[in-house]
Amino acid sequence: MTSASSSSAKSLFAESKMRLADRVQINVNNISSLVRQITRGSKSNEILMHSAKHFAEQEQQIENSEKVLKKLQLLCVHLKYQNESIENSAHQIVEVKEQVSSMQR
Repeated sequence: MTSASSSSAKSLFAESKMRLADRVQINVNNISSLVRQITRGSKSNEILMHSAKHFAEQEQQIENSEKVLKKLQLLCVHLKYQNESIENSAHQIVEVKEQVSSMQR
Protein backbone atom coordinates (compact mmCIF):
# COMPACT_ATOMS: atom_id res chain seq x y z
CA MET A 1 0.00 0.00 0.00
CA THR A 2 2.84 2.29 0.62
CA SER A 3 3.89 2.13 -2.97
CA ALA A 4 0.35 2.98 -4.10
CA SER A 5 0.16 5.90 -1.77
CA SER A 6 3.72 6.86 -2.68
CA SER A 7 2.90 6.86 -6.41
CA SER A 8 -0.31 8.75 -5.65
CA ALA A 9 1.67 11.35 -3.70
CA LYS A 10 4.18 11.60 -6.53
CA SER A 11 1.31 12.05 -8.98
CA LEU A 12 -0.25 14.76 -6.81
CA PHE A 13 3.14 16.43 -6.42
CA ALA A 14 3.74 16.37 -10.18
CA GLU A 15 0.24 17.73 -10.80
CA SER A 16 0.77 20.51 -8.23
CA LYS A 17 4.13 21.28 -9.77
CA MET A 18 2.52 21.60 -13.23
CA ARG A 19 -0.27 23.83 -11.88
CA LEU A 20 2.31 26.01 -10.15
CA ALA A 21 4.33 26.27 -13.37
CA ASP A 22 1.14 27.22 -15.26
CA ARG A 23 0.28 29.89 -12.68
CA VAL A 24 3.82 31.28 -12.79
CA GLN A 25 3.59 31.43 -16.59
CA ILE A 26 0.22 33.24 -16.37
CA ASN A 27 1.64 35.71 -13.84
CA VAL A 28 4.69 36.36 -16.03
CA ASN A 29 2.40 37.00 -19.01
CA ASN A 30 0.24 39.36 -16.95
CA ILE A 31 3.29 41.25 -15.70
CA SER A 32 4.64 41.63 -19.24
CA SER A 33 1.24 42.88 -20.37
CA LEU A 34 1.22 45.39 -17.51
CA VAL A 35 4.73 46.58 -18.40
CA ARG A 36 3.67 47.11 -22.04
CA GLN A 37 0.66 49.16 -20.93
CA ILE A 38 2.79 51.27 -18.59
CA THR A 39 5.30 51.85 -21.40
CA ARG A 40 2.52 52.91 -23.76
CA GLY A 41 1.10 55.17 -21.08
CA SER A 42 4.44 56.88 -20.51
CA LYS A 43 4.90 57.38 -24.25
CA SER A 44 1.46 58.93 -24.58
CA ASN A 45 2.32 61.24 -21.68
CA GLU A 46 5.50 62.27 -23.52
CA ILE A 47 3.49 62.87 -26.68
CA LEU A 48 1.01 65.03 -24.77
CA MET A 49 3.83 67.06 -23.21
CA HIS A 50 5.44 67.49 -26.63
CA SER A 51 2.12 68.65 -28.11
CA ALA A 52 1.53 71.08 -25.25
CA LYS A 53 5.02 72.53 -25.73
CA HIS A 54 4.43 73.06 -29.45
CA PHE A 55 1.03 74.58 -28.74
CA ALA A 56 2.61 77.08 -26.33
CA GLU A 57 5.28 77.93 -28.92
CA GLN A 58 2.61 78.53 -31.54
CA GLU A 59 0.69 80.75 -29.13
CA GLN A 60 3.84 82.86 -28.64
CA GLN A 61 4.37 83.07 -32.40
CA ILE A 62 0.76 84.16 -32.88
CA GLU A 63 1.21 86.90 -30.28
CA ASN A 64 4.42 88.05 -32.00
CA SER A 65 2.62 88.08 -35.37
CA GLU A 66 -0.17 90.14 -33.84
CA LYS A 67 2.36 92.69 -32.53
CA VAL A 68 4.02 92.88 -35.94
CA LEU A 69 0.63 93.43 -37.62
CA LYS A 70 -0.16 96.29 -35.25
CA LYS A 71 3.21 97.90 -36.02
CA LEU A 72 2.54 97.49 -39.74
CA GLN A 73 -0.87 99.13 -39.36
CA LEU A 74 0.74 102.05 -37.55
CA LEU A 75 3.34 102.34 -40.31
CA CYS A 76 0.57 102.35 -42.92
CA VAL A 77 -1.16 105.22 -41.13
CA HIS A 78 2.09 107.21 -40.96
CA LEU A 79 2.83 106.52 -44.63
CA LYS A 80 -0.67 107.71 -45.51
CA TYR A 81 -0.08 110.97 -43.64
CA GLN A 82 3.28 111.42 -45.35
CA ASN A 83 1.72 110.72 -48.75
CA GLU A 84 -1.00 113.32 -48.10
CA SER A 85 1.66 115.81 -47.03
CA ILE A 86 3.70 115.16 -50.19
CA GLU A 87 0.57 115.57 -52.36
CA ASN A 88 -0.26 118.85 -50.61
CA SER A 89 3.32 120.05 -51.12
CA ALA A 90 3.17 119.07 -54.80
CA HIS A 91 -0.08 121.07 -55.25
CA GLN A 92 1.47 124.03 -53.47
CA ILE A 93 4.52 123.86 -55.75
CA VAL A 94 2.22 124.01 -58.77
CA GLU A 95 0.42 127.03 -57.27
CA VAL A 96 3.72 128.74 -56.43
CA LYS A 97 4.98 128.14 -59.99
CA GLU A 98 1.80 129.68 -61.37
CA GLN A 99 2.18 132.69 -59.05
CA VAL A 100 5.85 133.11 -60.04
CA SER A 101 5.03 132.88 -63.72
CA SER A 102 2.19 135.43 -63.33
CA MET A 103 4.57 137.81 -61.50
CA GLN A 104 7.14 137.50 -64.24
CA ARG A 105 4.65 138.63 -66.88
